[in-house]
Amino acid sequence: MDPSSPTESDFTDHRSANYISSSQWSSAGSSSSPEHADSVITPESDDCSEHTIGPKIEELDDNEGLSELSSIEEAKPITRNSAVLPPARKRGRPRKHPITEPRKTAHTRSKTGCATCRRRKKRCDERKPTCLACEKNNVVCEGYEPKQQWRGGKEKALTVRANHIPSDLPLLVPGVDGAVDQLFFQHFTCNVSKVLSVNDYQNPFLEHIVPMSMSHPGLMHSLLSLSGSCLVAKAPTSNWEWEQRQVHHSGKAMGLLSQDLQEAHNHSPNQSAIVSDPSIAQTLILCLETVCSGDRTGLYRVHLNALKTMLTQRQRRFPNEQLRQFILEFLLYHDYSASITASNYPLDQRSIDLMADFHLPEHLLNTTANPTPSPQDPTASSLLGVLDGLFGFISRIRALRDKIRARRALSLAARWDEAIMNDAFAIDAALRAWACPHPPDSPRYAASLLYRQCAWIYLHRSIQLSRPSPAFRQAVDEGLAYLRLLPDSEDGSTQSILLMPLFLLGCAAFERDQRPEISAAFERLQAWSGLGNIGYAREIVEQVWGMMDEGREEETWDLEGIIAGRGWDFLIT
Repeated sequence: MDPSSPTESDFTDHRSANYISSSQWSSAGSSSSPEHADSVITPESDDCSEHTIGPKIEELDDNEGLSELSSIEEAKPITRNSAVLPPARKRGRPRKHPITEPRKTAHTRSKTGCATCRRRKKRCDERKPTCLACEKNNVVCEGYEPKQQWRGGKEKALTVRANHIPSDLPLLVPGVDGAVDQLFFQHFTCNVSKVLSVNDYQNPFLEHIVPMSMSHPGLMHSLLSLSGSCLVAKAPTSNWEWEQRQVHHSGKAMGLLSQDLQEAHNHSPNQSAIVSDPSIAQTLILCLETVCSGDRTGLYRVHLNALKTMLTQRQRRFPNEQLRQFILEFLLYHDYSASITASNYPLDQRSIDLMADFHLPEHLLNTTANPTPSPQDPTASSLLGVLDGLFGFISRIRALRDKIRARRALSLAARWDEAIMNDAFAIDAALRAWACPHPPDSPRYAASLLYRQCAWIYLHRSIQLSRPSPAFRQAVDEGLAYLRLLPDSEDGSTQSILLMPLFLLGCAAFERDQRPEISAAFERLQAWSGLGNIGYAREIVEQVWGMMDEGREEETWDLEGIIAGRGWDFLIT
């Protein structure tokens, strides 16, 4: 065999490369025609590539038209021994982005519409500030939510995890939250407690009230509200942040106090044994706030009456007896002082019972006796006017004034009768026989003499006609002399009890040359304490002076009526 001639294996390999199934072969053979003769490959062909004819192949960009090419290849008939040839390409280039039929989508409710339309599930035209749809339907358009910045899933996940992490440490002291509250607390401990304390041997606010408030939020809110009132009243300009925090603490204090009292009432029907010490201390602080803020609506009466009720119910059941004595002193001092300016007589049987429960010595309760208590007497307290026995005179004088006022209302010719004058002479004798329980070298000595002098002026002002007289001039001059003996303003225990005698002195100063010294004392007291009620007391005194100068001296007798005529009701403490 000629080596150059093809062998059987060559034909086998060539047929393997151009494999056609037997069925296709039979079909191709039966359908052969002259048109396909040139494209048929036979075993006798020397060079198969020379007889292979196919169309020109164009390169496709980006695999364009692959789908059309695949469909053409599947549809093209295959002949035996024919090469796999790409089909002829259609004219023109296929579209990269075929035209698709638009699909009709369902309407979705807008997420940017107004809150009203979204809640009502209505289409919103999103007109601002209010949408037209709400106006047409006559409903209130609640506006639009602020646009929020888009956040991915990762950011949302971080936010969710961050929300479960505590943002800050708990409060060091319950109720003291932030720099302003810390300022309020420091102002109370360093300034307000000293101004309000009337004891020269201790500060009960720092010894009893503040430690109790460290674990009682209601009492702490009361302290901060009181301190904030003082700062707001003394501030030269309005401080919005201080005012807001003061209002916040005042509301919290009242709410927590009401809650404590309600819980105590629900816990036991016997209220006399369940009112807690913090609740009583909180009521005291709220009463002081009316003084510091300069309240003129008589709100102090509510707190004083609550204190009376609490103390008369509790009797001697205080766990802290020192705290009880301090609160009782406070109540009696303010309750009896209120009788000087209040149009309605504030003293009642509870006041008398509490004064008796104060364990006063018998010789101090009996104002007609003339004993001299020893300065070392443990019952002789430094709270002026309560344990000194002078406030017993104040209450009796007020009772006389009410009887005289009733006779004046009836336009009786005589302002007094025999009973009134007998009581007046008895009070006068007791005042003359009274002896100061404090040693002469104590600052309380001059203050006690000033209180006694003002009590006598109050009695003389009630019995005598309201007109200048040598007795009035002498009494006021002696009172000013006692005032000069008081130590400077740094002695807070004396300054804190100065307003009431200063008020009585001023209302009896018929002589003009006595008034400048009284005005200067008002200014010093205001600068030292900054209490809001001092300015109102001075306004009443200056109004009385104006009425005296206008020849209306007789009208100045009714001090309570002058205050009520202004619509005021405040404490001179």
